Amino acid sequence: MGFNENVWALTKKIPKGKVTTYKEIAKALNTKAYRAVGTALKKNPYAPQVPCHRVINSNGSIGGYKGKMNSKEKIRLLKKEGLEIKNDKVNLKRYIYNFSSSKR
Repeated sequence: MGFNENVWALTKKIPKGKVTTYKEIAKALNTKAYRAVGTALKKNPYAPQVPCHRVINSNGSIGGYKGKMNSKEKIRLLKKEGLEIKNDKVNLKRYIYNFSSSKR
């Protein structure tokens, strides 16, 4: 599998009601290419089966969606899944999905 496919495979594992960060996906892939993770998700041809809306910035802010800065749509999808969003941010302590503690 190539880099993008690996990013999509990990993203597919993020359960409904949880989020992860670009950095956490990169860490799980043993790289520091956080921006490349974002680029791979921007090119995601498998949405919604690969739920790229569940990937946010490391500071809890929503970030872009579908290759553009459509944060309103991303917020709508996350709220639909039960996440609370305040000031366009997600409480990472409450909603983070950690790849290292899950079975791959």
